[in-house]
Amino acid sequence: MIQDPSQAEIKGVAKLTKKEARSETGLFLLEGPQGLKEALERPKLIEKLFATESFEEKYSELISRARDSRVSVNIVSESVLKELSDTTTPQGVVAVCQQFHVSIDDVLLSKPKLVAFLAQIRDPGNAGTVLRAADAAGADAAIFSKGSVDIYNPKVVRSTTGSMFHLPFVIDADIPSSLEKFKQAGLAVLGADVAGASLATIDSTELAKPTLWLFGNEAWGLEPEVSALADKLVQVPIFGAAESLNLATAASVCMYASAFAQNS
Repeated sequence: MIQDPSQAEIKGVAKLTKKEARSETGLFLLEGPQGLKEALERPKLIEKLFATESFEEKYSELISRARDSRVSVNIVSESVLKELSDTTTPQGVVAVCQQFHVSIDDVLLSKPKLVAFLAQIRDPGNAGTVLRAADAAGADAAIFSKGSVDIYNPKVVRSTTGSMFHLPFVIDADIPSSLEKFKQAGLAVLGADVAGASLATIDSTELAKPTLWLFGNEAWGLEPEVSALADKLVQVPIFGAAESLNLATAASVCMYASAFAQNS
């Protein structure tokens, strides 16, 4: 058992909570049993695993799967695990994984029908939840623009609850050139914007077409030069007294509107 949080290896792994270290190494940290369960479907991505004795006892099947997949499993003390986690209450396991984003061209090769494009989204919880919602709606990819939060940020990774292993995603995408590529591939670009037409008025035949949904920043939405690139602006109508909708909630509604139309 590794018991000393100041051990060089532990200090080195703990640096992966910072973006600079993640960029330099091409690695990131994955925390929690659900994320590990999904990652073990692609075990070659896992460099090594750190787990407490209590986690090993409670999730013995996951630890056995990791060992059977020849993942290096290290049993550590609670204090060591806490050094590797950025949460107040660690979940007992942290995996060091290889980054695995793809390119826009890779996404286009699969002839996508539904894509979520996150333009300068900064909140980790929102970013992870949008990716999770895209996964649930059956989207073919999620695109993160330049200026968006790092998808490998531990908070984003946790909030995806493993969905990041289910669909391809692109990072640091240039907005104008990326949207142009999707348009050339036949996808309609719908921008979620309060100035747009009500989603309730959009015909299902239009929503059934291959579509890229464009979502803007939590505070200011889509910038004018970005919204101008959309084929149509669409708003999620509010029928009650709420002042507004959370970004992730609105994104979920938009993607499911397309998913219902495409799968009816």
